[in-house]
Parts: sequence; C-alpha cells; structure tokens
Amino acid sequence: MHPKERIINILQRRAVDRIPVDIWHTPEIEEALMDYTNAEDNFEMWTKLGVDKIVWVFMDYKTPEGERAGSQPGADATGSRTMWGVPLRDVKAGAAHYQEFVEPPMKGYTTPEEAYDYPFWPDPDLFDYDAAVKLARRASDYFAVIGPWISFFEVYCQLRGIEQGLMDVLAYPDLVTTALDRIEAIQTEMLTRFLDKASKYLDLVFISDDIGGQDNLLISPGSWEYFLKPRMERWCRIIHSYGLRVFYHTDGAAEKLIAPLIECGIDVLNPVQHICPGMDMALLKQKYGSSVIFHGGVDNQHALPFGTAEDVRNETLDCLETLGRGREGFICCSCHNIQAGTPVENIIAMIETVKSW
Repeated sequence: MHPKERIINILQRRAVDRIPVDIWHTPEIEEALMDYTNAEDNFEMWTKLGVDKIVWVFMDYKTPEGERAGSQPGADATGSRTMWGVPLRDVKAGAAHYQEFVEPPMKGYTTPEEAYDYPFWPDPDLFDYDAAVKLARRASDYFAVIGPWISFFEVYCQLRGIEQGLMDVLAYPDLVTTALDRIEAIQTEMLTRFLDKASKYLDLVFISDDIGGQDNLLISPGSWEYFLKPRMERWCRIIHSYGLRVFYHTDGAAEKLIAPLIECGIDVLNPVQHICPGMDMALLKQKYGSSVIFHGGVDNQHALPFGTAEDVRNETLDCLETLGRGREGFICCSCHNIQAGTPVENIIAMIETVKSW
C-alpha cells in the first residue's frame, strides 16, 4: 500500500497492511530530518522516511498592508501580528524558535459592540486560496491531505488572553457570543470558498480547538455545550457535505467531551495525550474506538524528547497495542509536534516500530 491508500483505508475502516505512521514536527526537526535523509524537500523526506504523511494545507493570509500573517493562528508568521490581529514577538528558547503572543488586543473589552467593531477581523478575500489549492493538488496523488486550519475558542482566547477568555464564559457571555459569531462567520466563508476549489484534493479538514488542560477541562461541559457545540455541529455538517472527514485536535484531559464531540460529527480525534487523567488509551479504545479514529498517542513530553530509542519503541508499542488494537482505527504519530532537540534516532525508532508491527 502507498501512504494515501493506507490512510484512506484506516479512515474507512478497511483492511491495511500495517497501521499508518504520520509525523508532526517543528521547523528545527524538519531541518534535522532533511539532513538525515539528504532530501531536497519535504515530499522526498517523507518518502525516504517511509511515513504516511497527512500533508497540511493551511491557508496563508496577508493583511491589508501586505504583511504576511501566517497560515494558522500564531504559526508561520513573519509579521508583527497574527491574521486575527494578535501581536507577536520572536522567542528563542534553547534550540527552539517560535512566535509568542503578546498583549491580547481585546483585553479591555466588556461589551458585544466592542467585539463586533474590533478593527482586525480578517477579510475572507485576503486568504491565499490559490497557493493552498496548488499544494493540495501536488500532494494528493500520493499522500492524504488535510486543510484548512479552523478554530473557535483557541482564537477567542488569543484575542482576550487565556485567563480572561476562560473567565468570560461566566463574566461576559454576550461578549463571548458576539466574538464567536464573528470568528465562525469569517472562517465559514473562508472554508466554503476553499472547499469549493479544493475538496477533490482533500481528505480531511482540521479543527483545532483545545478544550483540555494537563489535569482537566479548560471550561465546564455545560459552557462548552452552550457556546461551542452548535458551532461544531455546523462545521461538521459543512465538511461532511463535501465528502470530507473532520479531524479534531484538542490536547489534554478531554475525555469528558469526547462523546459530545462524536455527537457533533468528528471523525478523527488527535492527539490522545494519554499521560493526562481520563485519557487511558485502552479505556478510550474500548469506549470510543468504534465511533472515532485516533491519531497521535506517542508521548511527546517525556519518551520522545528525553527517553532512549528503546523507551520510544516501548511507548510506540503501547500505543499500537491499545489504540491500534485489531489493526484498525488508529494513525500513529507523536502526541503533537516533535520539538526541537528531540534525538533523530528516537524519531526513527517510532517510525520503524510502527512499520515492523
């Protein structure tokens, strides 16, 4: 089987020759893997590694002033603000370089009117649809393709700051509703425009909306149901209407909302951060394995960056034997992006363990 066929078969719950292995990584790890494989570009690198890469096709955006604002909230930005107007600063931490959010631009807002009149709402006309379609077309013959990146509460918390954003669901519910209405409308317009052009080259759409912290949910199930569930249902209906699957990302201890997310229509759950309470892999497979595909699993806080290659092999085998039980319903990958400084031999250990299982 080639990579796309293997991913599609897993999504459709058909037989595979082996569990697929995807790879997520930071730019620093990309550079290290390019050196390791002596590849000219990512496509050659993924092929040489033998991974079943789900290629990300996220929408780039340029501000009215012509400044590049990145292809997803806070990522790949070269300018001073995200596409949502959140100020950025460059940070260097050891081997890693990234952009950090600075002052939340809606910090002092208290009324729905202020949110509606926010001056930095993205214009759907300014997304680079053509470049995204071109990349999706190139990738789609051999690899599965996912895109674009859309989000509700992550964006809201960037605009307000995480602490204020979490308090707002109780303190300023009308403000939350108005801002989420705008966040939803803008991305729905962008999403449908892109899918009209690119759906035949896509397999999944990426909804990233972290609702779990390291120990518990970030907001109560009741607040999630009120503010976010109807919006999730609308996006899932749109995505499914194009014949595509919903890939939902939330880090952390999110088990309490997995069933409601499945009710909304998600098809793939990522990243299964199993070191968090309630996220035991065997239990998740037992409870939800017939209703959702799992993606991720391999611990990215301890085993991959700090363990030995043998530790990574054992961690990967644990994921395969639980989330991948029955050789179905699982796409193995790191539990979020492999971080700068992670030994290449550990990454190879993860990949080769999956390929030989």
